[in-house]
Amino acid sequence: MFDIEKANQIAFERLQKAEPHIVDLGIACEVIPGIEKNTILHAGPPIELERMSGPMMGAMIGAVIYEGWADTPQKAAEYLKENNVVFDPCHHHGAVGPMAGIISPGMPVWIVEDRSSGKRSYATLNEGLGKVLRMGAFDEEVIERLRWMREILFPVLKAGVEHYVNDNGGINLKSLISQALHMGDELHNRNRAATSLLIRTLAPYLVESSTDNTSLAKVMRFMAGNDHFFLNPGMAAAKVSLDSIGFVEGSTMVTVMARNGTDFGIQIAGLERRWFTCQAALPDVLLFPGFTRADVNRDIGDSAIMETYGVGGFALAAAPAIVQFVGGTPQDAINYTREMYEICLGENRNFTIPSLNFRGTPTGIDLIKVVETGITPVLDTGAAHREAGKGQVGAGIVRMPSKAFVSAANAFTDRYL
Repeated sequence: MFDIEKANQIAFERLQKAEPHIVDLGIACEVIPGIEKNTILHAGPPIELERMSGPMMGAMIGAVIYEGWADTPQKAAEYLKENNVVFDPCHHHGAVGPMAGIISPGMPVWIVEDRSSGKRSYATLNEGLGKVLRMGAFDEEVIERLRWMREILFPVLKAGVEHYVNDNGGINLKSLISQALHMGDELHNRNRAATSLLIRTLAPYLVESSTDNTSLAKVMRFMAGNDHFFLNPGMAAAKVSLDSIGFVEGSTMVTVMARNGTDFGIQIAGLERRWFTCQAALPDVLLFPGFTRADVNRDIGDSAIMETYGVGGFALAAAPAIVQFVGGTPQDAINYTREMYEICLGENRNFTIPSLNFRGTPTGIDLIKVVETGITPVLDTGAAHREAGKGQVGAGIVRMPSKAFVSAANAFTDRYL
């Protein structure tokens, strides 16, 4: 019999030692391993076109128009049905994406490197809230914003990041996350402090590297007006940190949780990169005006990587203001965090919660504890409209379904016990 406790200690320590840094930006097909000119990456476990949810299909249509492969939604839908595109999960390429998680070949991405393992991860630039591609919207406004992000935002950011890296060796995301937790963020649905810290870090270098003050001013306004701007590089930090664990024989630590709007899937450190899936949860969210429960799509997005990392819903106690956006009370937020300690391997040495006497966030989801206690991970998430093109309808708290954990536990037992 394998020493599960020792294996989990190894996995936990590898996660704690990870040091994710922003080191550059690039165009997806030029920097992400394995992405070809006809590849579109998506959130969650693998899925075929025929099973894609409305917001996933809407985001796919938008990506086809963005890439110039079709010029209308109707033509884009036909293009997809003609098998012109290869679909693959972001997670298969060291990448992550919020909500639909679409990364098409011509999209700019953050490049994040773990200084401990040398591994890299990738994430797109955040569009903001409302009617955006990641929520399944694809109208002209969405496409124009994406093209502005590629033509203006990307080169300005890349120049500033390169200047910062030349002087400092990379932007320490672990440090920014740690600070943001002390400033009221939980790093999933609230990123206001982290975004402010990132802008503060980059601002002088953006100014010094810019050759176009008009473009620079637009970039600064865009970042300042988008409280979720940090979410994407934060997700990449979580992804590369968890990837640094690698395969640990006998470990029950969860290394991936992801949803594609149809299925929920997990991966376990001791079971290589095998997916264990079930139907995605239907979030019970606080709805925006004008929407009903019938409008809500099943849970979607790679952003569950934040909870897998030990923040997000696991750190709700650090962000009492989040309840204004997702519903509930500050005490509810504390209760959620306290409950997550029951299914985790330990407490994070780097991420602490002031309201809990600086106790470390619950970190390292233990597959066995989830199954034995019946407590499943809690996420604070956004919700997309179930119809393509409609965008976001609300935000709230959602529990991950237990069936995937039970399937993984059975597989673990068959292999090791």
